[in-house]
Amino acid sequence: MRGIWTLYVDQYGNRWGASTVAELRGKIGGGRIAKMYRDKANGRAVHCGYIIGSHWCTAYRPVEVPA
Repeated sequence: MRGIWTLYVDQYGNRWGASTVAELRGKIGGGRIAKMYRDKANGRAVHCGYIIGSHWCTAYRPVEVPA
């Protein structure tokens, strides 16, 4: 998710925008970084965000839908 501006929302509803994980970590205030995964209906696990300190941040990317 590096290099692309991404919105992150944690379990408390806090929102941060960042282009890199290091930038996100700096905005949150530090802590250990780990990838967060979610299971899909077909059984595959997909990377969906990061755990930084005590914040479980789900990633949301902007999407353009053609008219």
